[in-house]
Amino acid sequence: MQNTQVLLAARPVGFPKLSDFRVVQTELPELKEGEALVEVIYLSVDPYMRGRMSEGKSYAAPMQIGDVMVGGVVGRVLRSNDPSLSYGDYVEGFLGWQKYGIAPAKQLRKLDPAAGPLSAALSVMGMPGLTAYFGLLDICKPKRGETVVVSGAAGAVGSIVGQIARLKGCQVVGIAGTDAKVKWLTEELGFDSAFNYKTAPDIYAKLKDLCSKGIDCYFDNVGGTITDAVFGLLNPNARIAICGQISQYNNVKPELGPRNLSQILVKTATVRGFLVMQYLDQAREALIEMGGWLREGKLKYRETFVDGLANAPQAFLGILQGDNTGKMLVRVAPER
Repeated sequence: MQNTQVLLAARPVGFPKLSDFRVVQTELPELKEGEALVEVIYLSVDPYMRGRMSEGKSYAAPMQIGDVMVGGVVGRVLRSNDPSLSYGDYVEGFLGWQKYGIAPAKQLRKLDPAAGPLSAALSVMGMPGLTAYFGLLDICKPKRGETVVVSGAAGAVGSIVGQIARLKGCQVVGIAGTDAKVKWLTEELGFDSAFNYKTAPDIYAKLKDLCSKGIDCYFDNVGGTITDAVFGLLNPNARIAICGQISQYNNVKPELGPRNLSQILVKTATVRGFLVMQYLDQAREALIEMGGWLREGKLKYRETFVDGLANAPQAFLGILQGDNTGKMLVRVAPER
């Protein structure tokens, strides 16, 4: 069988370009014992992929030139050499940007199509949802009545963070990049308030106005000047979860910072970075709770779709520019 793959063609300098990717046709290898062949239906594109494209040391090894772009997928099993999976089963796994993927069956999560949309396994019921759940509840530990600020609030992770914080009885303030996203956060997701940082003349002043009692928890997806402004409004013993720094990913030279760590000192605040992989042994319990919230209508989500594997690079560039509301996904094949 012929496979279509999207490869890393060059390491980006600054903001990635379409020429940093290459689409190729390859032959599929034979299945080994314990492996399954999966036809990709949905492909996830995420900001963390930008870091994997660089050769600098990080929490995971960088991709090499010529590697298939990394990424999670939902797909359908076409062949299986493992008794745990059969033809037609739906699975989620880390198979990358390609039409077909082969992986050990033990590395694939079997999905129940009757439980909800398959695409949700890559959004609210997948890595973004788990990231929101554990980053907020384990690191920020919000208490009823506290003020929680979320940057990148209209993204796949931030939109879930804010809703869980509301379920815990907190005042929630979201920061997003368009007026339409702000409207979605406040009118549909239940954020107490939100604002467009691109049109706010003074981010610090806007936050001070919306967070009249100061900030107890900050879920940081963006870094940079937004995080600088938040630090100036922290309450004593504030908790900060560092999930992403998307404002910094495409800088050729690092910005000077953090610039105001004195606020962490005098407010005795806690700042902690985290990776969702640290919580995989607790994922089942978290997904059960979030599934209950979904069924009860207490948790909502949105997905932005781009059609066609060849358009995955453009979808990825779009997410780095904030084109998505909620989770950005590439539809590679129909669900049938």
